Amino acid sequence: MKERLIGLIKTYILFVCIFILQKPLFILYYSSLYAGTSWADPFRVMWNGLPLDLSLAGYLTAIPGFLFIASAWTLSSTLRRIWSGYYLFISILLAVIFIVDLGLYEYWGFRLDATPLFYFFSSPKDALASISIWQVLGGIIAMGLYASLLYVIFLWVQKGTWKSMKLPYRRLSVSGVMLLLTGLLFIPIRGGFTVSTMNTGKVYFSSNQRLNHAAINPAFSLMESLSKQKDFGSQYRFMEAAQADELMKTLVDPMVLDSTAVIPDTLRTALFKTERPNVVFVILESFSSRLMTSLGGEPDIAVHMDSLAKEGVLFTNFYANSFRTDRGLVAVLSGFPAQPTTSIMKYPRKTQHLPAIAGSLRDAGYQTKYYYGGDADFTNMRSYLISSGFEGIVSDEDFSVSERLSKWGAHDHLVFNRLLEDIKAEPADSASAKSARPFFKVLQTSSSHEPFEVPYRRLANDRLNAFAYTDSCVGDFVKRFRELPQWENTVMVLVPDHVGAYPEYLDNLSIERYQIPLLLIGGAIAEPRRIDVYASQHDIAATLLAQLSLPHQEFTFSKDMLNPASPHFAFFTVPDAFGMVTPDNQLMFNCEANATAVDEGTAKGKNLLPGEAYLQKLYDDIAKR
Repeated sequence: MKERLIGLIKTYILFVCIFILQKPLFILYYSSLYAGTSWADPFRVMWNGLPLDLSLAGYLTAIPGFLFIASAWTLSSTLRRIWSGYYLFISILLAVIFIVDLGLYEYWGFRLDATPLFYFFSSPKDALASISIWQVLGGIIAMGLYASLLYVIFLWVQKGTWKSMKLPYRRLSVSGVMLLLTGLLFIPIRGGFTVSTMNTGKVYFSSNQRLNHAAINPAFSLMESLSKQKDFGSQYRFMEAAQADELMKTLVDPMVLDSTAVIPDTLRTALFKTERPNVVFVILESFSSRLMTSLGGEPDIAVHMDSLAKEGVLFTNFYANSFRTDRGLVAVLSGFPAQPTTSIMKYPRKTQHLPAIAGSLRDAGYQTKYYYGGDADFTNMRSYLISSGFEGIVSDEDFSVSERLSKWGAHDHLVFNRLLEDIKAEPADSASAKSARPFFKVLQTSSSHEPFEVPYRRLANDRLNAFAYTDSCVGDFVKRFRELPQWENTVMVLVPDHVGAYPEYLDNLSIERYQIPLLLIGGAIAEPRRIDVYASQHDIAATLLAQLSLPHQEFTFSKDMLNPASPHFAFFTVPDAFGMVTPDNQLMFNCEANATAVDEGTAKGKNLLPGEAYLQKLYDDIAKR
């Protein structure tokens, strides 16, 4: 029995050591991010990350525990092959998780969770479009080398243990003791005997989020994320349901509470000068407020957007709802806030029950069409768009092979050209326009995204040059659109899907990570304005529909930004954190660490309870759909 006991302990300790050593390797790989930290910080990272390492080691040692029990009854070659096969599988799994996490952290700013799996399995081509073939090959080689190293170590430990084992005389006793010891692994798996069970937030120890991230075990983070994917109704239970309901009443648009609510004419702000203008959305990949001088950003980047801001309606305190395109699209087009632990777009059965601007406008007589130069099946986009009410979708397959020169498909200028050609075909003279349907068209750009390879060169920095390219496409499109008669009866909405790529290395728990422009231009705009209310992407739906005198009570979470009776705040999420911003309190709460990450303004802490209630009610809503 002694050799089996020692073998089980050695296996558990080996797993723990592997996880501990991965942490300084992670810090070394991202040494530029950890410049300025103390020499002692890597040791603090390893110590504070130990609970997750002990827990995951418990999970992975459970199977060897049962194999040790089986070894009390047989030492056959079959058992040995099962043992070796398990170690081979674990070696490959740990290598893939570690290398993938190492490669993705630079782009996403958080440790590995279930999100990459969703993107990869929905469209592998687009999921890999941000990286070069050499990076992919390098990653595969690194995975192979690391997996081989782990497997050799595991086999060495197994071989030594196997040689010392013999069939015992008291098999039942040995089996009982080994079963008890294997059962004791439940203690580190659970995280002790306290009320709370093991979770990623237990390793947070520093005000420096990079150090907290380094302490996270990526394999545990992935496992925890996968376990949270479907049980929406039990997530984010901050308070009793009745309290959340009462707080929520103060956070929704008046029309949600009373569908007959109207804005008095004396308080109504009319942005449009025509009753049923055409509506064109341009969803800008990764744009941020920092790219526009009109929003206090840097000069000479989005020069066309800055020029257009002078003649349009510019919202100056506007925020993205999240950090990825699939979250941003649902927020913009359905008025539905993004979620920290999942993307509702991955659940077609739920998205088909979401309200959508396209559906509302289609019911009001609009024709609807979506334009994207990439794969419309990426992240279940096609199913979402069709169920949202889009009658037509233009995607990469509608462009010739010679035009699909970007890793994301057709470059932005080609997609804008296609949109312009379709607009030219729309009725414009007064006689035919009376019987024609107004149109709602949405164009999603993609070129201002890694790897930033664009057919344009104005700026030396590749990232900024890619943004300048998309900005130039916008400028050229507007210039040509103005020459068409349809321009006079069109409202064009320019809004990013999220902030990305620039500024580089933005912390996910930074308010700046979510600041984006919202700009309305077009011949149907009544006059230039700057609007300073605080709002997010999911507020576009209610605001647009209210301007068109269309009902929006279905959009439970969307608020009319121009209604003085509406609550004005921005709300956004990132994996396991949320933010709520008002003029007097800018707050971000880290749900993993169960701690406030940012709390600024004259009324510190004011937005914590409302933000928790809002997130809790959001997950209640998802669970019911």
